[in-house]
Amino acid sequence: MALQSTTADESDRRFKLLGLVSDVDFALHWPLRYEDWTRLTPLKNVYDGQILQCDLKIISVQPPSRGKQTCRVVGADASGVSLGLTFFKVYPSQLAQWQPGRHMRVQGEVKRGVLGLDMPHPHVRLIKGFGAPLEKHLTPVYPSTAGLSQWALARAITQSLDRLDWPEPASASMLQQALGLDHPLPNMLAALRFVHRPPAGVDVAHLAEKSDPHCFRVICDELLAQQLGLQRARMRRAARAAPTMGREKAGLARALSCLPFQLTRAQQRVLAEITEDLSRAIPMHRLLQGDVGSGKTIIALLAALQAVDDGYQVALLAPTEVLADQHAAKCLPLLEKLGISSAKLTGSLKESEKRRLRESIARAELDLVFGTHALLEEKVRFSNLGLAIVDEQHRFGVKQRLSLRHKRDDAMEPHLLMMSATPIPRSLAMSYLADLDVSVIDELPPGRSPIRTRLLQASRRMDLMRWVRQEVEASHQVYWVCPLIEESEALDLRHAQESFAQLTEALPGIEVGLVHGRLSSQDKQTVMDAFQAGQVKVLVATTVIEVGVDVPQASLMVIEHAERFGLAQLHQLRGRVGRGRAQSQCVLLYGEALGASAKARLKAIYQHQDGFEIAREDLRIRGPGEFLGLRQSGLSLLRYADLERDGQYLNPLRALAGELLERKGCEDPAITALIACWQGGVEDRLKA
Repeated sequence: MALQSTTADESDRRFKLLGLVSDVDFALHWPLRYEDWTRLTPLKNVYDGQILQCDLKIISVQPPSRGKQTCRVVGADASGVSLGLTFFKVYPSQLAQWQPGRHMRVQGEVKRGVLGLDMPHPHVRLIKGFGAPLEKHLTPVYPSTAGLSQWALARAITQSLDRLDWPEPASASMLQQALGLDHPLPNMLAALRFVHRPPAGVDVAHLAEKSDPHCFRVICDELLAQQLGLQRARMRRAARAAPTMGREKAGLARALSCLPFQLTRAQQRVLAEITEDLSRAIPMHRLLQGDVGSGKTIIALLAALQAVDDGYQVALLAPTEVLADQHAAKCLPLLEKLGISSAKLTGSLKESEKRRLRESIARAELDLVFGTHALLEEKVRFSNLGLAIVDEQHRFGVKQRLSLRHKRDDAMEPHLLMMSATPIPRSLAMSYLADLDVSVIDELPPGRSPIRTRLLQASRRMDLMRWVRQEVEASHQVYWVCPLIEESEALDLRHAQESFAQLTEALPGIEVGLVHGRLSSQDKQTVMDAFQAGQVKVLVATTVIEVGVDVPQASLMVIEHAERFGLAQLHQLRGRVGRGRAQSQCVLLYGEALGASAKARLKAIYQHQDGFEIAREDLRIRGPGEFLGLRQSGLSLLRYADLERDGQYLNPLRALAGELLERKGCEDPAITALIACWQGGVEDRLKA
């Protein structure tokens, strides 16, 4: 008994390595592929390259010779046609079983060669003789781990399916009607049993493509569960209380009159949407997205001014100190005109200064606080936080964004405005962001010049440096961006320093600046200030200048090893130029050997200027998890549904989810159970 218990414990440990704990986990462990052991093909009918299964009687076995591992077995089927089997590695236990006169069932690809028919390294099963019974179902092959057999996995999955009672708040007929299908759908348990044990004769290609009706039923269940979870999160949020603001429009009108420019129509529309949200007594959860340079920051600032005008505090959270500094510097002139107190709270400050700022925040002496992750620390408490603004929201974890909810000491929840310069394709917004309100600034301010993008091999680097000199002599400035190598900060530094040294040597008499991750915040800001003032003409940097930097005289962006950057990064970096009257250019330096994904990214950034078109390409190349940064956040991704393939079903399933919640309520047991099946207990963290 002790031995059996140890074996069971070891199996459980291996199951857990695959994330298999509950019956639901096992039921949703989708096969990688299927093997068809349900039919035989006579060898006399085969063609070259055909994948088949046949029964053979072993005629001869040629074991591996000294120093080699290849083994050759020759057998014949019931009609006497022979087939050679080539094994590239065999074990003594196999050779002991493969004796002439015995029978085996083999499966693999047949090749015609000089020696006749041959099947390289086939799958083999020993059988008792010709006419042995065939399998009645396709055999699934599951993702596994070392020491866990396919047989053990299949057995555990079958047992889980026998115990499972799958929740179905919407019946198969309701789904059929909602989707407008002309064929019935199976219930969920029947669909899962089919997926794990497809009967003989089923089209394996349809299973692989997930176009079989049973696979489609599972996909619909997943999409419905996701929509239920997102809409329930929205309904629960609507039940929480938030401070109302924006009732008095005098402050907003005064701020608009102080601006040295007119808002675009898109900015005016988005500002109205945010203002409407702030006037409600339920927490705003709005994503403000817009292309690089579309003017998101000024809209966020105008939202903040409305909160301050009604006596509330505002926190603006940025992912880097450089960006927090840029926001503070950009907003300071308007804040000073309006008499609004502000400060920056970042990690590089001395502890005494942090303590002083925390005390000022707690006493409500500061209206608007710019900051980095230091704002999220437990010690930071606001007296009356009314609005939290998160820039580049995808660069913060879900728990970090959640912590902003708890910066007040009462039951009120601050409004939340998230900003992103990475446009979200519509299908993705409908799926992953369905619990958020989304505002889009789809118009660039007047005066932004188009940016020409050029691809250049790294071997032409010295030619490019001569071009840099020409730009500087024409009174322009240049960004020279080096790749960020996450695995090695030392490599980042070396790469940036080497480029800095080469440019300094190649451009005598021209001031070249260097900014990288190891510089102190103060040193970074000193270099950035010199670049913005025009003293530094060429700025060598890692991607700390990816967002937030605004230098109208910069007309050339050079990105080294552009193939190492993501599409969103490339697009944002390119957006650092084109902010003045001069024709701006972005040069992408790339290495000799490019992979397929790198080629696709460079082609997309070269061909497209529109951020939404680039976002669609990015989604296609990377998939939704990487695109939204969800893999690192712990959120449950879609397992089987594919937005490109199944996006057409989102609208009807979203409508069905709304009907179910309205009729049954948020706490309906079947709805709760279905969400738990698919989302694994992380629903409360959705889009914090």
